[in-house]
Formats: sequence, C-alpha cells, structure tokens
Amino acid sequence: MHLTVCEPAAISATVPMDAPADVGFLQSCGAGDSSASLEDVTVESTANESSEEEPACEREEELGTSAETPTSGEDTQTQQGNAPRPSSLALATSELQLWTSRGDGEVKLRLSESGPAAEPPVTVHQMFMSAVERYPKHTALGWKEGEQWKTLTYEEYYQQCRTAAKSFLKLGLERYHGVGILGFNSAEWFIADIAAILAGGFAVGIYTTNSPEACQYVAENCQANILVVENHKQLQKILQVQDKLPHLKAIIQYKDALKEKRPNLFTWAEFMEMGREVPDAQLDDIIASQKPNQCCTLIYTSGTTGQPKGVMLSHDNLTWTAFATGRNVRLSEASEAQEVVVSYLPLSHIAAQMIDIWLTMKVGGAAYFAQPDALKGSLANTLREVRPTAFMGVPRVWEKMQEKMKSVGAKSSAVRRKVAAWAKDVGLNTNLSKMHRYVRGGKQRGIMGTRHVVPRNTWGRLRGIVGVCRLVPTLISAVPVLSDPSNGALSRTPLNYRLAKKLVFRKVRKALGLDRCTKCYTGAAPITKDTLEFFLSLDIPVYELYGMSESTGPHTISLPHAFRLTSCGKVIPGCETKIFSPDSEGNGEICFWGRHVFMGYLNMPDKTEEALDADGWLHSGDLGKHDSEDFLFITGRIKELIITAGGENIPPVPIEDAVKEAVPLVSNAMLIGDKRKFLSMLLTIKCQVNADTGMPEDELTEDALTLCKKLGSSATRVSEIAGGRDRAVHAAIQEGINCVNERATSNAQRVQKWVVLDRDFSIPGGELGPTMKLKRPVVMKMYKEQIDNFYKEVVTPTTPDNPLPPK
Repeated sequence: MHLTVCEPAAISATVPMDAPADVGFLQSCGAGDSSASLEDVTVESTANESSEEEPACEREEELGTSAETPTSGEDTQTQQGNAPRPSSLALATSELQLWTSRGDGEVKLRLSESGPAAEPPVTVHQMFMSAVERYPKHTALGWKEGEQWKTLTYEEYYQQCRTAAKSFLKLGLERYHGVGILGFNSAEWFIADIAAILAGGFAVGIYTTNSPEACQYVAENCQANILVVENHKQLQKILQVQDKLPHLKAIIQYKDALKEKRPNLFTWAEFMEMGREVPDAQLDDIIASQKPNQCCTLIYTSGTTGQPKGVMLSHDNLTWTAFATGRNVRLSEASEAQEVVVSYLPLSHIAAQMIDIWLTMKVGGAAYFAQPDALKGSLANTLREVRPTAFMGVPRVWEKMQEKMKSVGAKSSAVRRKVAAWAKDVGLNTNLSKMHRYVRGGKQRGIMGTRHVVPRNTWGRLRGIVGVCRLVPTLISAVPVLSDPSNGALSRTPLNYRLAKKLVFRKVRKALGLDRCTKCYTGAAPITKDTLEFFLSLDIPVYELYGMSESTGPHTISLPHAFRLTSCGKVIPGCETKIFSPDSEGNGEICFWGRHVFMGYLNMPDKTEEALDADGWLHSGDLGKHDSEDFLFITGRIKELIITAGGENIPPVPIEDAVKEAVPLVSNAMLIGDKRKFLSMLLTIKCQVNADTGMPEDELTEDALTLCKKLGSSATRVSEIAGGRDRAVHAAIQEGINCVNERATSNAQRVQKWVVLDRDFSIPGGELGPTMKLKRPVVMKMYKEQIDNFYKEVVTPTTPDNPLPPK
C-alpha cells in the first residue's frame, strides 16, 4: 500500500495499498478550461483578498484453505516484540498468539506499557458511540441528490447503522460470516459496512471491477450470508454465480429500482424496514460480546500473484490506527474545526476505508460522497463544492491533474505563462528551502528563518510582465509578518513568495477546490518526483504515506514539518520499523511492528506464516532504507527484483521511473531482464482513455500532442508512433534512455533494447490490477512475442535502429 499528503496534508508511493480501479478515467480533474491551470490565473490586485499487499515470499500457486486449531485465553499486555510464537500455526495453546487464520479467532494485542501503543483497546462500536456522544448534531455524511446536498448527523448515522444491523440479523447473518459490499461509495456503503460489524459479521468490500468469478471467490471465501450491490449492473454479476454460493441468504440493491423481483432480493428501503421489528436487546447482546482483539473487517488483496487473500483486521486494528494516525497528522476534533473529506476512492481498499470511515469518525469529521463518475471528470466539481480539509489522491489522480493544468496553461496568454513560470519557480524554491531548513548559530534559516531579500530582477520581471509596479506598495503592506513559534524569533517569509501566493497560488487552490486543504495525500503506488515538484511549485506539498492492507493502512507518514521528496516519511509513533538483512548500502526488507499489524489471512495459515516471522514482525516484501534522519525510502520490491543471467540483482522500479521522467511522453514502462543477458523495456505512450470502458484509445493526450510538436513530430495517434514508426519520437525516446543509462551504476543496469507498444496498459486490458499496480507476470505473457524479439540477437544486442549508448 502506498499512501501520501498535501499542505493547505499523507499515504507512500511505494506502499502496496490498492489504488482506485478507475483512476485512468480522470480526464479533467482540473478546475475547467479557464480556472484549473496555474498558467491561466488572472493577475489582479489582491490588496483586499484573504502493496500491493503480497509479502515477499508469496508463491504464485493457488492457496489451500486448511484451518488451524482454535486458540483461547485472555489478553495480556506485552512489550513490543517479546510475544513468543509457536513453531506451528496449528499448535493448540491456552495462551493467545499474535496471529490467527480463523475467522472466530482472537489474538494477543501488541500493547506497550507507555506511549501511543498503551492506549486502551476499544471496539468499533465504542469508538462510534464516543463520536455520537461528543458530536451528535455534527454532519457525518453528505451526498448529492440532483443539485441538493443531503446530510446525516452523527446520531442519525448511528441509528441507521443500528437499524441496518438488525436487518442483517433478520435476514439470517451469522456470527463471523461476511457481508459483501459491491458498489461505488455512498452512505449506504458506509452504513452496510458498520452494520455488518455491529451485527457480529465481517464487513467485506468487493472491487467494482471484479468479474463474476472474482466476486464468487470473495463471497465464498468469507462465507457471505448477504451481498449488498449498488445497481443492476453489479447485481447481474452476483446472479450469474448465485447458485455457487451456498451460504448466501439475501441480496440488497441500494441504488435504482429493481428491474425484476426475485426471492430474497430487496431494495434498500425494504431492507431497512426489516430491522425495525428486531428488538434492540438482541443487537445489544451481540455488540456487548465483541472484543477488540476479534476480527471485524476483511480486506481482500487484489490477487496479482495468485488468489486474493482475506486480510483479517480486528476492532483494535481499526480503532487504534485511527487514533494513532489522526494524532500524528494532527487532525482537528470537530469541536475545534471539523475535518472534511471527499469519498471517491474504492472502499474495498484499506486506504479509502481508513481515511473516509475510521479516521473521520475518530475526530467527528464529515465525509461527502463524490459522484460515481468522479474519476471520469466530475471529481473536480465535487472538490470545488465541498472544499475538503484533507484530500487523498493516488498518483494517477495527481498526474491527471498535472496533465490537465499543463494543457490548459499551454493555451493561455504569454503574459500569464510568464507570471506562472515566475510563481512556480518561487514556489518550488521556497518549499524546497522549507524542506531543507536548518539551524545555524541559534537562528533558524530557510522559509521561516532569516529575512529574505527580493532579487533586483524580480521587480523588473514583474514590471515587464504585468505592470504590477503600481501594486507593489499595496501588496507589501497587505502581507503580514509571520512569527515562527519554533524559535520565538520574529521572521518573515520571502517577499517574492508572498507576492506569488497572493497573485497566483491562492487562485490555483481555489480553482482546484483545495483552498481549505491542509493535508494532501498520495499513496497506493509510486509517484514521480516530477509530479511532486509540480505541485510543490504551486505551493501544494503532496505528502506520501506508506503501508499495506496488512498494516491497516499507514505505517509511515510524511508531515508538513518533516518531509523529503520521494520519501514516505517516518514511522507512526507507537509502531516500529526494522530493515531486515540490510546490504552494504542499508537496503533490506522493510518489516513492521505495532497494533496496526493484521491478525492473519482468513483460512490461510501457510500464507500467514510467510507474512509474519517468529517474533511477530510483518514482512512487507518491499525493499527500503532509512536516511540519517530516519526518513524511509522505498527502493524496490523483493518479488520484482530482476536477477540477470550474470547474477546481478536489479530493482526495476527506479529505472522505470527514471525513463518516465526522462521521456514525458511515456505513460508506462516495464523493465525486462530476469535470467536474461541484458535489460530491455516495454513502453507505452500517453493516450486518451474511454470514459465508459476505461480502455486506452489511439488518440494522444493533449500533453503528448504538445510534446510531439516540440520534437518536430506530427503524430496524433499512438499507432503513428508504436514500433518505431515516428523517427523524431523514436530518437527522443532513445536520447532519454541514453541519459538514464549514463547514470547506471553498472553496465548490467543499462537498458539496451526497447519497444513502444500499440496501446497503453489498463485495468480492463489486464495489465494493471485494481490498484493500478503493474501485473508483471501477466504482461510477460501478453507481450511474449515482443519480449522474445529483444533476445533473438543475444550475441550482438546493438542494432543500427537501436544503438547502445557509449560506455
């Protein structure tokens, strides 16, 4: 899971956190053709303006479902890392262990004697009740019907969850059986999820992109008694496999009218009415029997390397992680200033659940639901209406924003482009200074340090560009002096930064709907340094989080006062990180410890044993290292390591990212070379995406068109470039790869051959998983012919059309 944050907030570009299935559809995440672009901001007087989650040792074969012997006993406090582990997961013992693969099992909580990990364990119901008691009249959920926003308060939210829980009981939900939820984010999704937990079942999100067979696997694995679907389209998937689900008792459709009436198929209204007949005492007895160390939620991995696994998360996993994360990123309690989020990422993923449901509930925040076509373009409108205080975007969302803003900016006037370029330069330099600020001689320097002098040419540039010389005295007088509480000294932000903020940055934020946003996150996949620097130049720092489904979401977080570009931050207080078996440069497998570590994989003791070592450390499968200040950097993934025929271990992601940065035309890159004599690469070109199907189209994006023109190419389609058909583009790609090769640490790490494919990778095409993570084994099979062609001339890989760079 990867998580990340934008300032005015945090999941990491290297975490295996599944990303939204439809992120490729985000066609216009900017604010519109005239307002979303930095380059298109009007300059005027402003004097009056304010893991994937698979562990490293996971095998490809289909998994068995042998059950372990149940365990029993009372919770006992333990120092972190000291809890013993038996030699076999099937070992019967009267003492609770740190893991279990039984749905009805209990685990020993990883409590500490002091600090955040000593926080008393609570159940989901207890955390919910705390929010209801403190903020009964505060808005909890909001959604749009037509042009009107509808809301639920916390006390209304809680009552609806109770009613739905009683309805589940009426329909026959059994203890430790699943309630599968298949649909886009909505109040009904949240209510069904929490109600399943209150009623003693498992809340189980199912990816909306799943095939009927994939839905069947999840429903069968969790022994789902009830399936909640969004609409007729999702209903059809379940009806196709209904006869193969022996535990299924009812289906509920929460949107649109039923097109046909079937036995045990209900509308949401019918479903909610059932619960009113069930006595409150029946539900209360079940709630009272629940323990913090029992499973309440299943998060299914995306299955890119085999069958999906059900990640068992306990009440304590959810409630403690919400507590520790909320405190670490300094979320405001609703009594002070209510946090607001926009819910649009797939709730079958832990990142969306943790942010939208649990973190928000913990502090009494409000979650507003985007439209189902959010990732096809409407998200921008929702952001401007809701104006969230925190926003989570997977890398593809931020990249689409960037592309849209660049394309709009390219059409703006020369004056605006010059002002934008000046402001972006100021914003990047100022924020980098903030990132690297240091203390010397008792005075803190950097963005909040000693007074900065505006370079002489700044005024000249402003006069020549927009004639703002008459505004300067007014602007200077309008900019307040800022005091730095960290050293008590009076300090000033750079004057050129304050001007850029008033002239440009505030307008950009408002156009994006991020004017109130103090926490911008990214995660679920790697994000490029180029995208991070782009938003940093707009005075929108995007911070990374890192974690996994198996760690209930975040493990490390970047913060406004502690971040480094391309780092996923520092460990959450109360958790621990260990670099297992580091090499000479400090690179090793990243391991987690803490109360956020999962219980185990449902009915998969062998896989649980692979993920957790004898001391209870969770092995992430990611390679990483710490710098001198304990910032964590992800350097690769063990299972993705390429071991060449010469025996050299090469992590592919850094090389792939470097190529994408050197050649902005490239959308996706996949390095080849395992057991081969040299490295080769598959490349795809940025293209339009069909908003309805999610399939890549032949037409280039506006950004790609602009780049082609700069190269002297007239290409407008991928088919005009693929296979080396366009000489100008071919030469530019080779030049970019040459630059990457020049920085290679050894000849074995040089890309010697490459090809541009006929279409981009996509989820519907099969190359990407639900989290937008590359399915490397699948791509290897799909493009076997192209890959084999790379190695037909093994003896002499250099060809006239594809020369090797000089050594």
